[in-house]
Amino acid sequence: MAQVAGVAVMVAAYFLLPLDGLGPRRPLLSWLLFGIALGLIAALLLRQVVRVLLSVPGTRPGLVIPPLISLSILVFASAYQALAQDPGQVDGITTRLDALYFTLVTVATIGYGDITPHGQAARLVTILQILYSFVFLTAAATALTQSFRATVSRRDTPRQPR
Repeated sequence: MAQVAGVAVMVAAYFLLPLDGLGPRRPLLSWLLFGIALGLIAALLLRQVVRVLLSVPGTRPGLVIPPLISLSILVFASAYQALAQDPGQVDGITTRLDALYFTLVTVATIGYGDITPHGQAARLVTILQILYSFVFLTAAATALTQSFRATVSRRDTPRQPR
């Protein structure tokens, strides 16, 4: 339940935080925040993946990985929202919901084509999102699946009498 509340707080923050000062008005700060946020989330995701792969006792990937995946999606959506403030970067993003929609369509590799990155910065962020999804989100989802399978397997295995 705490996970759901945490994700709800992150989504609310995404829609409520004043992000209008980022983007073309402050490109260096925007890129710096974007890089720091993605780097931190990637490090935390990789830490969880390694803990699952090494079967570290006390690892609870089901509590950590889904909020980190949600946070990475919101970071990309924020980047697209900031890029959309610069005419010619992203056609079709006029609201934060548009940016979130485009991010989820990109993560899901659906690509409806109604929102398209035209500018070089927008294409760079889209490329980074695709690569980030392939590497970090896929690894995190795989670790989460492996952890769930191990938990189910332990529950299904009859205990030996001592």
